[in-house]
Amino acid sequence: MNYRTFITSQSILMTASSMVFPFYLLLIRNIGDSYSQFGLAYGLFALTAAMVHPLIGRLSDRIGDRPLLLLYTWGMVGIMLIVPIIETISALYILQILMGVLGAVQKTTEKTTLARKTAGMQTGRRIGNYHLWTSVWGAVAVMATGYLIDFLTIGSLFYIASFLYMISAVVLMKSGTLLKQVEDEPVQA
Repeated sequence: MNYRTFITSQSILMTASSMVFPFYLLLIRNIGDSYSQFGLAYGLFALTAAMVHPLIGRLSDRIGDRPLLLLYTWGMVGIMLIVPIIETISALYILQILMGVLGAVQKTTEKTTLARKTAGMQTGRRIGNYHLWTSVWGAVAVMATGYLIDFLTIGSLFYIASFLYMISAVVLMKSGTLLKQVEDEPVQA
């Protein structure tokens, strides 16, 4: 996976996550009976992510960033399909724990990939460009979703996000195939 493919994949997944995040917060609040249940649900996400970050960092060093990014994107494909059908607070808590693990996978491997792909000259410039493009796509997604929600159901937004996560995963998978083909080609003298 090269730097450009990484930016493309992350921009697509940032679009997906930015599109559903405000509505996901509303969903969390609406499933619970109180703000304390909302706080617990969101806290489970943050605490789970905090606890697994060190493990994800070690896994990233051991198996590489790309497999973990694929785990994240495919995991989010599945979760986005499940979100619209959640009805109980216990199911929400389980989902928050799973999303905490996946969030840690994304956040840690995003940084390890950036460190590996930008080492050397112009590291700051490349990281700045990365954040420019992922942030632009995130902002566009939030604004566009504000208009789309007038025409679609909230559930449909999660299905669209699932599709975008799938596209991000396919971009990552395709980059591995291209890299393998380049590595397998004989060197001509």
